[in-house]
Amino acid sequence: MLQTVDVGMGCLACYELSAGIDAIEQLRELASPLRGCRVLHVNATPYGGGVAEILRSEIPVLRDLGFDAEWKIIGGDQSFFSVTKAIHNGLQGARPMLSTEERTLYLEKFQQNAESLENNYDAIFIHDPQPLPLLQFRGKGNAKWIWRCHIDTSEPNPEMWSFVAPFLGGYDAYVFTLASFVPEGLKGRHVEIIPPAIDPQSPKNMKLDRAFAAGILRWLGMNVEYPFITQVSRFDPWKDPLGVIKAFQLIKKEMPELVLALVGSMALDDPEGWEIYRQVQDAAKNDGSIRIFTNLTGVGNIEVNAFQLLSRVVIQKSLREGFGLVVSEALWKGTPVVAGKAGGIPLQLQDDNGGYLVNSVEECAERTLSILLDPRHAEAMASRGRETVCKRFLLTRLIADELRLLGSLLGLSQRSMPVAQIALPGELRDPVCGMRVDPSTGISLEVRGQKYYFCAPSCREIFERAPGRFEQSS
Repeated sequence: MLQTVDVGMGCLACYELSAGIDAIEQLRELASPLRGCRVLHVNATPYGGGVAEILRSEIPVLRDLGFDAEWKIIGGDQSFFSVTKAIHNGLQGARPMLSTEERTLYLEKFQQNAESLENNYDAIFIHDPQPLPLLQFRGKGNAKWIWRCHIDTSEPNPEMWSFVAPFLGGYDAYVFTLASFVPEGLKGRHVEIIPPAIDPQSPKNMKLDRAFAAGILRWLGMNVEYPFITQVSRFDPWKDPLGVIKAFQLIKKEMPELVLALVGSMALDDPEGWEIYRQVQDAAKNDGSIRIFTNLTGVGNIEVNAFQLLSRVVIQKSLREGFGLVVSEALWKGTPVVAGKAGGIPLQLQDDNGGYLVNSVEECAERTLSILLDPRHAEAMASRGRETVCKRFLLTRLIADELRLLGSLLGLSQRSMPVAQIALPGELRDPVCGMRVDPSTGISLEVRGQKYYFCAPSCREIFERAPGRFEQSS
């Protein structure tokens, strides 16, 4: 049932231009004691989401660093993936309930998946809730098992959490994007906070000539002579595409020539996406200035790159979000972003640094219009945002953080390095994003007699909104 995903060739040295030679050398040093390790990453789909994009870039680089690295996906039919999607939504707080039949189907499929899993790995990374039960059905063996949760599980549906929680036993470490995402049931276990990252060398993020990008969009049917804004995301209710359409309709009253491009992706593990896609089509059917594109009609990574590069503004109006890689993708290309104040988005974007954070349709429209009407300010904001991405959200940093974690689990000694920003147990860390903090340069805040240190003002602001969540996670 488990299927191996083929990936391209890795080239760590190719990241020197974007990440710097020091980052490359430090990655090699971190990897040196781990050379030859067998590492497996497991998720639910080879395309159509941020996890798949990260793994498609990370696995080749791990191999270039000397790892025996593999990527596999779980197998199942549409009924199975409808159940996994319900679990995914339930852990983000939605109210779907699983019937007895659905639970039985889910567990039967995992028995089949587990039977096809070899047990001679040094480390196994399980991504998100979909493949979570593999450990229970297969057994640990000699491997270190890490659950890497990319979604916001801070307030899960209690019934769904009670179903999923038993599968979490036995894992050696748990990795989240934000400390506030850690559910109460995991407090006190080995939890690490590692934000995800983008690959600057991937087709989606590599540098494109603007004329070439315009040609790509013309081929898709976009008239690039008109100004346009874009949202790139799955067709998912948490991404609020219908709210984006409402905001666009408000902006059009001031800029009638503006066009909206909704660039969505269909994923193997997301049957719900088709229903949201139909709702978006219905909402846009009487407005010729709203264009809808998908990965099933010719839009791949290069095309997304072109949309993000040439858009006047990229919107990511998420209501709930794990991280929202599209924010860093757009900022990397120098495009300002208006995004929902959700999940990991505020780590990447602060007001006037990359764009604006918003909480409503009206605010989304207002902020987007202000950027459209002031292109000089928009360019300066986007430039500041790109600097943040370069420092904190490139693939080299993500791999370094995971290598530090892996070295810790395997009992290897690795020194602290700038490129690896997470803090391991015993090191001073930002309670929000998990990154190491130097108390002499960090931003401090005292709460109930305890002093906390933050790597950036955005982390302190997130902490101040709900300190209880982070105090429990520290």
